Amino acid sequence: MTLIWEPDATICVTLENGTVILSANEAGLVSLSRHLLSLAKETAGSHLHLDDSNALEDGSAELILEKTE
Repeated sequence: MTLIWEPDATICVTLENGTVILSANEAGLVSLSRHLLSLAKETAGSHLHLDDSNALEDGSAELILEKTE
């Protein structure tokens, strides 16, 4: 699966009191939306790993997106 990122996309994932907070600028939200649409077309079990070493802002919690059915 090819991921297409908008220029200057920023996405940050944090955990606060058991709540996941995903914060992103417009480019980040467009990119994430595109990734979710791509993942929806894949087979069950397909997934994406996003973390602060490959896609998210420094200090972000790891985010795994997985298609179940």
